[in-house]
Amino acid sequence: MLLYIHIPFCDSKCSYCAFNSYVDKFHLKRDYMVALKCQLEYELKRFKTKENSIETVFIGGGTPSTVSPELYEPIFQLLQPYLKKDIEITSEANPNSATYAWLEGMHKLGVNRISFGVQSFNADKLKVLNRAHTPEMAKEALLNAQKVGFKNLSLDLIYATLGDTKELIQNDIETAFTLPINHLSAYALTIEEGTAFQNKPHMSSEHLELTEWIFEAIEKKGLPQYEISNFGKYQSSHNKGYWLYKDYIGAGAGAVGKLTNQRFYPNPIIEEYIKNPTVMETEELSDEDIHVEKLLLGLRSVIGVNESLLRKEELERAQLLLDEKKLEFKNNIFYNNDYLLADEIVLFLTS
Repeated sequence: MLLYIHIPFCDSKCSYCAFNSYVDKFHLKRDYMVALKCQLEYELKRFKTKENSIETVFIGGGTPSTVSPELYEPIFQLLQPYLKKDIEITSEANPNSATYAWLEGMHKLGVNRISFGVQSFNADKLKVLNRAHTPEMAKEALLNAQKVGFKNLSLDLIYATLGDTKELIQNDIETAFTLPINHLSAYALTIEEGTAFQNKPHMSSEHLELTEWIFEAIEKKGLPQYEISNFGKYQSSHNKGYWLYKDYIGAGAGAVGKLTNQRFYPNPIIEEYIKNPTVMETEELSDEDIHVEKLLLGLRSVIGVNESLLRKEELERAQLLLDEKKLEFKNNIFYNNDYLLADEIVLFLTS
Protein backbone atom coordinates (compact mmCIF):
# COMPACT_ATOMS: atom_id res chain seq x y z
CA MET A 1 0.00 0.00 0.00
CA LEU A 2 1.10 3.55 -0.78
CA LEU A 3 0.52 6.85 1.03
CA TYR A 4 0.12 10.25 -0.60
CA ILE A 5 0.03 13.40 1.57
CA HIS A 6 -1.15 16.66 0.00
CA ILE A 7 0.13 20.05 1.19
CA PRO A 8 -1.99 22.76 -0.48
CA PHE A 9 0.11 25.83 0.43
CA CYS A 10 2.19 27.68 -2.17
CA ASP A 11 4.41 30.78 -2.25
CA SER A 12 2.96 31.72 -5.65
CA LYS A 13 0.45 30.24 -8.07
CA CYS A 14 2.19 29.03 -11.20
CA SER A 15 0.51 30.06 -14.44
CA TYR A 16 -0.06 26.44 -15.53
CA CYS A 17 -1.00 24.90 -12.16
CA ALA A 18 -4.38 23.21 -11.80
CA PHE A 19 -3.55 21.42 -8.53
CA ASN A 20 -5.39 22.28 -5.35
CA SER A 21 -3.15 24.98 -3.89
CA TYR A 22 -3.46 28.38 -2.20
CA VAL A 23 -1.11 31.33 -1.73
CA ASP A 24 -3.18 33.24 0.84
CA LYS A 25 -3.93 30.70 3.57
CA PHE A 26 -0.60 30.24 5.35
CA HIS A 27 -2.27 31.16 8.66
CA LEU A 28 -4.09 27.80 8.50
CA LYS A 29 -0.95 25.65 8.31
CA ARG A 30 -0.92 24.48 11.92
CA ASP A 31 -4.65 23.67 11.98
CA TYR A 32 -4.32 21.94 8.62
CA MET A 33 -1.54 19.63 9.84
CA VAL A 34 -3.65 18.71 12.90
CA ALA A 35 -6.56 17.86 10.58
CA LEU A 36 -4.22 15.87 8.35
CA LYS A 37 -3.17 13.74 11.30
CA CYS A 38 -6.84 13.20 12.18
CA GLN A 39 -7.62 12.00 8.64
CA LEU A 40 -4.60 9.70 8.64
CA GLU A 41 -5.75 8.06 11.89
CA TYR A 42 -9.11 7.43 10.23
CA GLU A 43 -7.59 6.13 6.98
CA LEU A 44 -5.17 3.76 8.70
CA LYS A 45 -8.19 2.05 10.28
CA ARG A 46 -10.33 2.10 7.11
CA PHE A 47 -7.52 0.56 5.05
CA LYS A 48 -6.91 -1.97 7.87
CA THR A 49 -3.26 -0.97 7.78
CA LYS A 50 -0.88 -3.42 9.41
CA GLU A 51 2.54 -2.75 10.86
CA ASN A 52 5.30 -2.39 8.25
CA SER A 53 2.77 -2.40 5.38
CA ILE A 54 3.13 1.10 3.91
CA GLU A 55 5.59 0.68 1.05
CA THR A 56 6.11 4.32 0.03
CA VAL A 57 5.19 7.83 1.15
CA PHE A 58 4.96 10.80 -1.20
CA ILE A 59 4.42 14.34 0.12
CA GLY A 60 3.18 16.53 -2.74
CA GLY A 61 1.34 19.74 -3.33
CA GLY A 62 1.14 22.60 -3.50
CA THR A 63 4.54 23.08 -1.95
CA PRO A 64 5.53 20.80 0.95
CA SER A 65 8.61 22.95 1.62
CA THR A 66 6.35 25.81 2.82
CA VAL A 67 5.55 23.76 5.95
CA SER A 68 8.23 23.48 8.64
CA PRO A 69 9.57 20.06 9.69
CA GLU A 70 8.24 20.56 13.24
CA LEU A 71 4.67 20.53 11.87
CA TYR A 72 5.35 17.25 10.06
CA GLU A 73 6.75 15.59 13.18
CA PRO A 74 3.41 14.38 14.67
CA ILE A 75 2.54 12.86 11.27
CA PHE A 76 5.77 10.89 11.16
CA GLN A 77 5.33 9.75 14.77
CA LEU A 78 1.87 8.42 13.89
CA LEU A 79 3.09 6.65 10.75
CA GLN A 80 6.27 5.13 12.17
CA PRO A 81 4.87 1.67 13.12
CA TYR A 82 3.26 1.26 9.70
CA LEU A 83 6.28 2.06 7.55
CA LYS A 84 8.25 -0.72 5.90
CA LYS A 85 11.97 -0.91 6.53
CA ASP A 86 14.03 0.73 3.77
CA ILE A 87 10.90 2.64 2.70
CA GLU A 88 11.06 5.34 0.02
CA ILE A 89 9.79 8.63 1.47
CA THR A 90 9.68 11.45 -1.08
CA SER A 91 8.85 15.10 -0.61
CA GLU A 92 8.36 17.63 -3.35
CA ALA A 93 10.04 20.99 -2.77
CA ASN A 94 10.48 24.36 -4.42
CA PRO A 95 13.99 25.83 -4.58
CA ASN A 96 13.00 29.14 -2.97
CA SER A 97 11.49 27.55 0.17
CA ALA A 98 13.62 24.40 0.53
CA THR A 99 16.23 26.01 2.76
CA TYR A 100 19.19 24.09 4.16
CA ALA A 101 17.40 24.01 7.55
CA TRP A 102 14.19 22.64 5.99
CA LEU A 103 16.07 19.95 4.08
CA GLU A 104 18.00 18.98 7.21
CA GLY A 105 14.82 18.82 9.29
CA MET A 106 12.98 16.63 6.77
CA HIS A 107 16.00 14.33 6.45
CA LYS A 108 16.02 13.82 10.21
CA LEU A 109 12.31 12.88 10.10
CA GLY A 110 13.07 10.11 7.60
CA VAL A 111 12.49 11.69 4.20
CA ASN A 112 15.08 10.15 1.89
CA ARG A 113 14.17 11.52 -1.54
CA ILE A 114 13.47 15.07 -2.72
CA SER A 115 11.79 16.04 -5.99
CA PHE A 116 12.50 19.67 -6.86
CA GLY A 117 10.07 21.72 -8.97
CA VAL A 118 12.69 23.44 -11.10
CA GLN A 119 10.84 23.58 -14.47
CA SER A 120 13.64 25.50 -16.22
CA PHE A 121 17.05 27.07 -15.72
CA ASN A 122 16.09 29.97 -17.99
CA ALA A 123 15.25 33.10 -16.00
CA ASP A 124 12.83 34.50 -18.59
CA LYS A 125 10.93 31.22 -18.86
CA LEU A 126 10.63 31.00 -15.07
CA LYS A 127 9.00 34.45 -15.08
CA VAL A 128 6.54 33.40 -17.80
CA LEU A 129 5.60 30.36 -15.70
CA ASN A 130 5.33 32.60 -12.59
CA ARG A 131 7.86 30.53 -10.67
CA ALA A 132 9.12 32.07 -7.43
CA HIS A 133 12.76 31.00 -7.79
CA THR A 134 15.75 31.83 -9.96
CA PRO A 135 18.08 29.39 -11.76
CA GLU A 136 20.71 30.07 -9.09
CA MET A 137 18.28 29.15 -6.29
CA ALA A 138 17.52 25.85 -8.02
CA LYS A 139 21.20 24.93 -8.29
CA GLU A 140 21.86 25.90 -4.68
CA ALA A 141 18.88 23.87 -3.40
CA LEU A 142 20.05 20.71 -5.19
CA LEU A 143 23.59 21.09 -3.86
CA ASN A 144 22.30 21.76 -0.34
CA ALA A 145 20.19 18.59 -0.49
CA GLN A 146 23.29 16.62 -1.43
CA LYS A 147 25.23 18.18 1.49
CA VAL A 148 22.44 17.27 3.91
CA GLY A 149 22.77 13.63 2.84
CA PHE A 150 20.00 12.98 0.29
CA LYS A 151 21.19 10.35 -2.16
CA ASN A 152 18.05 10.23 -4.32
CA LEU A 153 17.30 13.59 -5.92
CA SER A 154 14.99 14.45 -8.78
CA LEU A 155 13.98 17.59 -10.64
CA ASP A 156 11.11 18.52 -12.96
CA LEU A 157 11.46 20.27 -16.29
CA ILE A 158 8.61 21.69 -18.37
CA TYR A 159 8.74 21.83 -22.15
CA ALA A 160 6.34 22.76 -24.98
CA THR A 161 6.07 26.32 -23.68
CA LEU A 162 5.68 29.21 -26.09
CA GLY A 163 9.18 30.54 -26.74
CA ASP A 164 10.91 27.20 -26.17
CA THR A 165 13.73 26.50 -28.57
CA LYS A 166 15.91 23.46 -28.95
CA GLU A 167 18.82 25.51 -27.61
CA LEU A 168 16.88 26.59 -24.50
CA ILE A 169 15.77 23.06 -23.69
CA GLN A 170 19.22 21.68 -24.39
CA ASN A 171 20.64 24.17 -21.89
CA ASP A 172 18.03 23.07 -19.33
CA ILE A 173 19.01 19.42 -19.82
CA GLU A 174 22.75 20.15 -19.78
CA THR A 175 22.41 22.21 -16.60
CA ALA A 176 20.29 19.55 -14.90
CA PHE A 177 23.05 17.00 -15.43
CA THR A 178 25.65 19.19 -13.74
CA LEU A 179 23.66 18.65 -10.55
CA PRO A 180 23.53 15.57 -8.26
CA ILE A 181 20.33 13.99 -9.66
CA ASN A 182 19.53 10.36 -10.46
CA HIS A 183 15.98 11.06 -11.67
CA LEU A 184 14.33 13.61 -13.94
CA SER A 185 10.69 14.26 -14.86
CA ALA A 186 9.91 16.08 -18.12
CA TYR A 187 6.36 17.34 -18.59
CA ALA A 188 4.76 18.97 -21.61
CA LEU A 189 2.93 22.17 -20.70
CA THR A 190 -0.82 21.58 -20.82
CA ILE A 191 -3.45 24.29 -20.60
CA GLU A 192 -6.10 23.46 -17.99
CA GLU A 193 -9.24 25.13 -16.72
CA GLY A 194 -8.87 27.39 -13.71
CA THR A 195 -5.26 28.36 -14.47
CA ALA A 196 -3.78 31.70 -15.49
CA PHE A 197 -3.09 30.18 -18.91
CA GLN A 198 -6.72 29.07 -19.36
CA ASN A 199 -7.45 31.79 -21.91
CA LYS A 200 -4.00 31.64 -23.47
CA PRO A 201 -3.93 28.33 -25.36
CA HIS A 202 -1.06 29.64 -27.50
CA MET A 203 1.25 29.36 -24.46
CA SER A 204 1.44 25.61 -25.05
CA SER A 205 3.24 24.57 -28.20
CA GLU A 206 4.19 20.88 -28.38
CA HIS A 207 5.82 19.40 -31.46
CA LEU A 208 6.28 15.64 -31.68
CA GLU A 209 9.72 15.90 -33.24
CA LEU A 210 11.00 18.10 -30.40
CA THR A 211 9.41 15.88 -27.74
CA GLU A 212 11.11 12.82 -29.19
CA TRP A 213 14.42 14.69 -29.27
CA ILE A 214 14.01 15.67 -25.58
CA PHE A 215 13.41 12.07 -24.57
CA GLU A 216 16.43 10.88 -26.52
CA ALA A 217 18.64 13.67 -25.13
CA ILE A 218 17.78 12.75 -21.51
CA GLU A 219 18.39 9.05 -22.14
CA LYS A 220 21.74 9.80 -23.79
CA LYS A 221 22.73 11.54 -20.57
CA GLY A 222 22.29 8.25 -18.74
CA LEU A 223 18.76 8.33 -17.33
CA PRO A 224 16.62 5.63 -18.99
CA GLN A 225 12.95 6.41 -19.59
CA TYR A 226 10.64 4.26 -17.46
CA GLU A 227 7.37 6.13 -18.04
CA ILE A 228 6.15 8.74 -20.51
CA SER A 229 7.39 11.63 -18.31
CA ASN A 230 9.92 9.95 -16.01
CA PHE A 231 13.58 9.05 -16.42
CA GLY A 232 15.92 7.61 -13.84
CA LYS A 233 18.82 5.44 -12.80
CA TYR A 234 16.72 5.33 -9.65
CA GLN A 235 13.11 4.47 -10.50
CA SER A 236 10.62 5.82 -7.97
CA SER A 237 8.86 2.98 -6.13
CA HIS A 238 5.92 5.29 -5.43
CA ASN A 239 5.44 6.06 -9.12
CA LYS A 240 5.64 2.39 -10.03
CA GLY A 241 3.16 1.54 -7.28
CA TYR A 242 0.52 3.68 -8.96
CA TRP A 243 1.20 2.06 -12.33
CA LEU A 244 0.94 -1.39 -10.74
CA TYR A 245 -2.53 -0.30 -9.56
CA LYS A 246 -1.76 -0.70 -5.87
CA ASP A 247 -4.10 0.77 -3.26
CA TYR A 248 -3.13 4.12 -1.76
CA ILE A 249 -4.25 6.41 1.02
CA GLY A 250 -4.79 9.99 -0.13
CA ALA A 251 -4.53 12.39 2.82
CA GLY A 252 -5.15 16.12 2.66
CA ALA A 253 -7.40 18.68 1.00
CA GLY A 254 -7.57 17.79 -2.68
CA ALA A 255 -5.86 14.41 -2.36
CA VAL A 256 -7.22 11.19 -3.87
CA GLY A 257 -7.17 7.71 -2.34
CA LYS A 258 -8.02 4.30 -3.79
CA LEU A 259 -9.09 1.06 -2.13
CA THR A 260 -10.01 -1.84 -4.44
CA ASN A 261 -12.86 -0.44 -6.56
CA GLN A 262 -13.42 2.86 -4.73
CA ARG A 263 -11.80 6.27 -4.91
CA PHE A 264 -11.97 8.76 -2.05
CA TYR A 265 -11.84 12.55 -2.40
CA PRO A 266 -11.30 14.66 0.74
CA ASN A 267 -12.76 18.18 0.65
CA PRO A 268 -10.47 20.45 -1.43
CA ILE A 269 -11.49 23.61 0.48
CA ILE A 270 -8.96 23.98 3.29
CA GLU A 271 -11.36 25.52 5.83
CA GLU A 272 -13.96 22.79 5.27
CA TYR A 273 -11.31 20.08 5.34
CA ILE A 274 -10.01 21.35 8.70
CA LYS A 275 -13.54 21.18 10.15
CA ASN A 276 -14.27 17.66 8.85
CA PRO A 277 -11.12 15.90 7.60
CA THR A 278 -12.79 12.48 7.47
CA VAL A 279 -15.74 13.59 5.32
CA MET A 280 -15.14 12.88 1.64
CA GLU A 281 -16.79 11.96 -1.62
CA THR A 282 -16.65 8.35 -2.80
CA GLU A 283 -16.49 7.19 -6.42
CA GLU A 284 -17.31 3.62 -7.39
CA LEU A 285 -15.07 2.28 -10.16
CA SER A 286 -16.66 -0.08 -12.64
CA ASP A 287 -14.86 -3.19 -13.87
CA GLU A 288 -14.46 -1.43 -17.22
CA ASP A 289 -12.92 1.66 -15.54
CA ILE A 290 -10.38 -0.53 -13.77
CA HIS A 291 -9.62 -2.55 -16.89
CA VAL A 292 -8.90 0.51 -19.07
CA GLU A 293 -6.89 2.25 -16.34
CA LYS A 294 -4.66 -0.80 -15.90
CA LEU A 295 -4.04 -0.90 -19.66
CA LEU A 296 -3.21 2.81 -19.80
CA LEU A 297 -0.91 2.76 -16.78
CA GLY A 298 0.88 -0.37 -17.93
CA LEU A 299 1.43 0.67 -21.54
CA ARG A 300 2.72 4.16 -20.71
CA SER A 301 5.42 2.71 -18.46
CA VAL A 302 7.90 -0.14 -17.99
CA ILE A 303 5.22 -2.08 -16.09
CA GLY A 304 3.58 -3.39 -19.26
CA VAL A 305 0.39 -5.46 -19.35
CA ASN A 306 0.12 -9.13 -18.49
CA GLU A 307 -1.60 -11.14 -21.22
CA SER A 308 -4.07 -12.46 -18.62
CA LEU A 309 -5.55 -8.94 -18.36
CA LEU A 310 -6.50 -8.85 -22.03
CA ARG A 311 -9.79 -10.16 -23.35
CA LYS A 312 -9.92 -12.46 -26.37
CA GLU A 313 -10.51 -9.65 -28.89
CA GLU A 314 -7.85 -7.50 -27.25
CA LEU A 315 -5.33 -10.34 -27.47
CA GLU A 316 -6.04 -10.62 -31.17
CA ARG A 317 -5.46 -6.89 -31.66
CA ALA A 318 -2.32 -7.06 -29.50
CA GLN A 319 -0.99 -9.74 -31.87
CA LEU A 320 -1.47 -7.34 -34.79
CA LEU A 321 0.57 -4.72 -32.92
CA LEU A 322 3.26 -7.33 -32.24
CA ASP A 323 3.45 -8.08 -35.95
CA GLU A 324 3.86 -4.35 -36.62
CA LYS A 325 6.52 -4.13 -33.86
CA LYS A 326 4.41 -1.60 -31.93
CA LEU A 327 4.44 -3.94 -28.92
CA GLU A 328 6.93 -6.45 -27.51
CA PHE A 329 6.03 -9.65 -25.67
CA LYS A 330 8.30 -11.07 -22.95
CA ASN A 331 7.51 -13.45 -20.09
CA ASN A 332 3.74 -13.20 -20.68
CA ILE A 333 3.80 -9.38 -20.60
CA PHE A 334 3.12 -6.93 -23.42
CA TYR A 335 5.41 -3.89 -23.47
CA ASN A 336 4.94 -0.67 -25.41
CA ASN A 337 7.92 0.50 -27.47
CA ASP A 338 6.76 4.12 -27.68
CA TYR A 339 5.07 5.62 -24.61
CA LEU A 340 3.85 8.57 -26.69
CA LEU A 341 1.53 6.13 -28.47
CA ALA A 342 0.07 4.65 -25.27
CA ASP A 343 -3.35 6.32 -25.57
CA GLU A 344 -3.72 5.31 -29.22
CA ILE A 345 -2.68 1.73 -28.51
CA VAL A 346 -5.18 1.34 -25.65
CA LEU A 347 -7.92 2.84 -27.82
CA PHE A 348 -7.07 0.33 -30.56
CA LEU A 349 -7.04 -2.61 -28.14
CA THR A 350 -10.38 -1.74 -26.54
CA SER A 351 -12.32 -0.45 -29.57
